[in-house]
Amino acid sequence: MASTYPSPAHELVVRDLEGKTITVPLNRDRISLGRSSACELCYPDDAGLSRQHMALVRTGNDWRVEDLGSKNGTLLNGRRLEAPSPFRYGDRVTAGHLTIEFAEVAGVVPQTVVFVENEDGFSTTATTVVANLDAVLGPQDPNQTIMSQTTVMQGNPQMRALIRAGRELSEHRPLAELFQVIMDLSMEAVMAGRGVLMTVEGSGGELCVQAARGEGFKISNTVRDRILKNKESLLVRDAQLDQTLKSQMSIVEGRVRSMMAVPLQTNDRVIGLIYLDQPHQLVREFSREDLNLLTVMANVAAIRIEHVRLNEVEEAERAMAKDMQQAALIQNSLLPGKAPVVPGLDIAGKTTACRTVGGDYYDFLQFPDGRVGLLVGDVAGKGMPASLMMSSLHARVHVLFEDGDDLAQKVTRLNKSTCQNCPDNRFITFFMTVADPATGELVYASAGHNPPLLVRKAGGFDTLKGGGMILGILPKAAYSEFREKMQPGDVLILYTDGVTEAPDPSGDEFGEDRLAALVASMLDRPAAEIVEAIHTAVAEYTQGAPAADDITVVAVRRV
Repeated sequence: MASTYPSPAHELVVRDLEGKTITVPLNRDRISLGRSSACELCYPDDAGLSRQHMALVRTGNDWRVEDLGSKNGTLLNGRRLEAPSPFRYGDRVTAGHLTIEFAEVAGVVPQTVVFVENEDGFSTTATTVVANLDAVLGPQDPNQTIMSQTTVMQGNPQMRALIRAGRELSEHRPLAELFQVIMDLSMEAVMAGRGVLMTVEGSGGELCVQAARGEGFKISNTVRDRILKNKESLLVRDAQLDQTLKSQMSIVEGRVRSMMAVPLQTNDRVIGLIYLDQPHQLVREFSREDLNLLTVMANVAAIRIEHVRLNEVEEAERAMAKDMQQAALIQNSLLPGKAPVVPGLDIAGKTTACRTVGGDYYDFLQFPDGRVGLLVGDVAGKGMPASLMMSSLHARVHVLFEDGDDLAQKVTRLNKSTCQNCPDNRFITFFMTVADPATGELVYASAGHNPPLLVRKAGGFDTLKGGGMILGILPKAAYSEFREKMQPGDVLILYTDGVTEAPDPSGDEFGEDRLAALVASMLDRPAAEIVEAIHTAVAEYTQGAPAADDITVVAVRRV
């Protein structure tokens, strides 16, 4: 049986709540998913998953999806999975906050390399040579140093090849071009007829072809494993002189006479391999000196590959950081620069993103009749995807809420608009109240948001309960208005769940009661001080741990 690299023509595309995507090759018979580390696809931080949530199982050439008795269930194309069902190209599975799609591998072409299983190992005749990097670089004579060896070799073709390789690899090149240069240098140094360079990619350790001269390579699994696992360099001088090798199909079908395979090794880590061979018609066979030369060149090349990869990652991170800073500036411009001045009300607000940008939103809307709208929203997720959704929410709010009347109807329209533009794995909690500074009346509507706290001057606190479905789930959801009244001295606190769900080191949450007690102790202080005190208290409660969620607070005092 033969296994090929890259993986088969179909793969899984897994997308999480943050919009991050990974591809998973369908190269095994069972793939399980859940929070447990025993699962092939492990997502320990996804609270919507069970420890053993679901599995994909191969039956012949077909796949089926099974729910493993999960708490929240598994959806196949939007329908809850009740029994194992076929999983085909184009299907979509939803589990927790993940979506899994059955997709074709992009750009699949006929395989350059086939790894052949179940062939006999190498014989121990003189046709086969085994080496490793330490042996090649180490002195052959205890009285002869590496430097003296190098001096002796300086006039040799091998040393000239190494010098040229060092010169060529020192130049700045993109990774794709570097792979081809390494391939060309390797083949020219030992005068090979064909060659292929492969690197280990992804969490599954797949070998991917990065450069090749020739095609139809058939490489024994034994060779591959000895290169990658044992860090060995292998040479077969002349396969036709070894009866064991001569009869192997990888030799016969590939018409190989002499071959070498060496690891791309950086210190103790192997990042890939280089395979070279000579076809039957060429007279020259590879030598031990060729093997030593290729081993050293592969080591130099591997170090260069890692440096280029690191540089590319750093450049990408710098570009991303710059883009994120620009995004943060744009997002901050959408939030109120300062609270409105409203006679009879003292208003303040502040948000802190747990990343450069966030999904929390608050705003103030002043209406011509003197009333003021106060609102908060919380987009599911964090980072850039949540930030984009927050910007979209801001735009819709400013279009829909031109006045403070018919609040429930406006939230209903906001939900319908959100559903039309919201991805399947996103949603928004939202709360808005319209306050009348003259009477203290609050008219409010909620879409699944944390109930605000109304801390009373007379003692105790109330929660503004009531509301409807979170935004972005059901287009036909309807919403209702509710009313409450602020008395002079009362303080209203609007907040997102980053406040009350902030954990201390033992995992206990900050909670509503602690929030209400803090506000009750500051009823006579300005709203801005109350907002700052809440942010400070949450930071102290978590004892300096990085915030797990965005934190937003709006405070309103009736004075």
